[in-house]
Formats: sequence, C-alpha cells, structure tokens
Amino acid sequence: MTAMHTDQVVAAAPPAPPSSVAVIARQTEIVIARILEVPVAILVSAEILILFSGVLARYVFHQPLVWSDELASMLFLWLAMLGSAVAFQRGEHMRMTAFVGALKPGGRAFIEVVAVSTALAFLLLILPAALDYTHEEAIVRTPALDLQNSWRASAMPVGLGLMAVFAILRLLQFASLRLVLGALVATALVIGLFWLLGPVLKPFGNLNLLIFFVGVVAACVFGGVPIAFAFGLATFGYLMLTTRTPPLVIVGRIDEGVSHLILLAVPLFVFLGQLIEMTGMAKAMVQFLASMLGHVKGGLHYVLVGAMYLVSGISGSKAADMAAVAPVLFPEMKKRGAKEGDLVALLAATGAQTETIPPSIVLITIGSVTGVSIAALFTGGLLPGLILAITLCGLIWWRYRGEDLSHVKKSTAREIGRAFI
Repeated sequence: MTAMHTDQVVAAAPPAPPSSVAVIARQTEIVIARILEVPVAILVSAEILILFSGVLARYVFHQPLVWSDELASMLFLWLAMLGSAVAFQRGEHMRMTAFVGALKPGGRAFIEVVAVSTALAFLLLILPAALDYTHEEAIVRTPALDLQNSWRASAMPVGLGLMAVFAILRLLQFASLRLVLGALVATALVIGLFWLLGPVLKPFGNLNLLIFFVGVVAACVFGGVPIAFAFGLATFGYLMLTTRTPPLVIVGRIDEGVSHLILLAVPLFVFLGQLIEMTGMAKAMVQFLASMLGHVKGGLHYVLVGAMYLVSGISGSKAADMAAVAPVLFPEMKKRGAKEGDLVALLAATGAQTETIPPSIVLITIGSVTGVSIAALFTGGLLPGLILAITLCGLIWWRYRGEDLSHVKKSTAREIGRAFI
C-alpha cells in the first residue's frame, strides 16, 4: 500500500523533457495547492478553538455553547473536503501499487495514467449530484445557528471540483500525449460499456453486488486507483445501473459519513502528535527508554518496540511516527552491529503491530462507521498490541542473546532520572 505521487507516476514513463504545457500545469497545480493549504490550516485552528471553548464552557463554567457542536461539524466537512483535495494534489490518497510496480515501465506508465483518469471519471460523474445536493439543502436551516444548510453542503462540490482540477492538471503533466489520450479513451470505453449493459445487469439482482463491489473494486484497487475512488466508482455504478436510487443519495451518505462528531478527534490527535514530535517529547521518551535498556542485550531493539507502542498512530501518519523514533535509535544500533535490513524489518513490524494502540485513528474511523464504542475499541485494541509486542520481544531476545555489549556503559540512576525529567 502506498500513496499516489506525481513524481513516481512520471518517473514510470520514459524520460522526456517537459513540454511548456506540462510546466504550466505543474506551476498552476503548486500555486492552487499553496493557496488551498491556508484555509485548511485556518480550519484546523478554528476546530481546536471551538472544541476547546465548548468543553471549557460546558464543564468549567456550566454554560454550554449550544452552537459549538453544530459549527464544529460544519467546519469539519469543509476541512475534510479541502483536505481531500490537498491530499489528492500531494498524492497521499491510499492505494495499492504492488501489482502496478511489478509491470514493465511502459505498462506501468499506462496504468498510472488510467488510475488518474479513473479518479477523474468518478469526480466528474458525482459532481453534478453534489451541486444538486447543495441546492436542495438551501431550504434546510440549522437549528442552533439558523443558517442555510447549503453553506455546509457547498463543501462537497467545492472539494470534488478542486480534486477534478488537480486530476486534469496531473494528466497534463505526463510527457506522452498518446499515453494520456489512450488512458482517457480506455476509461471512457469501460464506463460506456457498463452503461450499455445496464438493462442486462438489472435482472441479476444481488449478483450485481459481487460484480461491482468485488469485481469492479478489485480491478480498480489492483490497478492502482486510490481506494476511496475505487469504492466510490463501484457504488455509483451499482446504484445508477441496477437500481432507481438517485445520485443525490451517494452525496448525502458522504455528507453524513464525514459529519460524525467523533471524527473530530482525528485532527485533534494529529495536532497533538505533531506537538509531541515538534517539541521533542517523542525524542525524549525514546532517550529515556534507551537509558534504561540500552545496556541489555538487544536493548535498543526493545526500546524500538516500546517507543513505537507509545507514539505510533498519534500523528496520523505512520511515516511521521517512524521518523520520530528511527533517527534516535538507528545510528547507535548500527554501531552495535545491527543489520540495516533487520532494523527496517523490525520498524515495519512494530508499525503494523501498533495500529490498534490508542489513540488509534484507524479505530476512531471504524467506530464512527460501525457505531461501536470508541472506548471499547481502545480497550480491546491494547491487548492484541501488547501480545504482539511481547512476541517481538521474544524474537529479539532469541536473535540477540549472544550480542557483545562489553563496550556499552550502563546508565547511572542520575542519568536515567535526568532523561525522565
């Protein structure tokens, strides 16, 4: 699993000097992204301020702000949609590249362009429904602020439209016009074929669930299409071709799914994780553990497992969590003779092992979708992570039981106390 990035996509094609159109498209994309990052940052700050004010007013002054949750939910929809656009531009939407990466350069380049054109197709198909949804929401007024709900719903077409613009600019940056046209034609032909087969698919009944949510989703995911767009396109095709459900329902479900108040914990945890890493607290925690266990055989490997158990998942980016731990430990571990492959393997294993450790953004998302208690998920996630950590520690003990640490000095109680403080 990885993220979709322009440089990786372009690198898959044979090297060629960028055309003037590609240069202009790239510069335009960067300018739009830089402008867009400003309101996203403002929205994150506003969310933190509103939620803090709401909690303070409710539990300290016992004078709840009745509009705080409503405003926070409204701004969060804007944050989610604009943030999705920024993520699309940066190539950070999750997708699978295992099969695409195994192809030859020519085939890989074509599939990469098809992935972008498929995402663009979904955006263009759903955008009219998002505009209609915003228009329909104009007659609804919010209960606390008495605002037209279209102010909130307009985040949908704005975010989808920006992602469509970024997708078009991305296509303009490919060196081969023939490659782009071929991918666009192939995408259009597949969508047109499904549209023509609509009357044939309707009598299949529930079998269409397998066709769209197994066949279409699998083809898109294995073809490198971002996972969110793969499911979106399959859902749109299933509802439009086999049912009488209007596309407004899809937009409404996206709106409802993004509007869960529990998801507001995600940007707050990300902000907290960034603070911990920027202030050096993560580095200090790692150094404290290293001072206690550094003299033990395989001690720094135990520290790596423990440090990832403490900080993993809190920043919202597994790469950021690893970046907070690895630079502190890896140099000393290499000096002690550890192999780079072993270090990377252990870091990757601990990254996967700690997905269920609170505060886990994955568990928060699962809880918001399924309705399961977040507290119960957090409680239940601790034990599997702990058992896996103990298993890794057992493997570390076996592998490094003969490690020579005669040159390693044991930290004194004063040094450990200083590292703790």
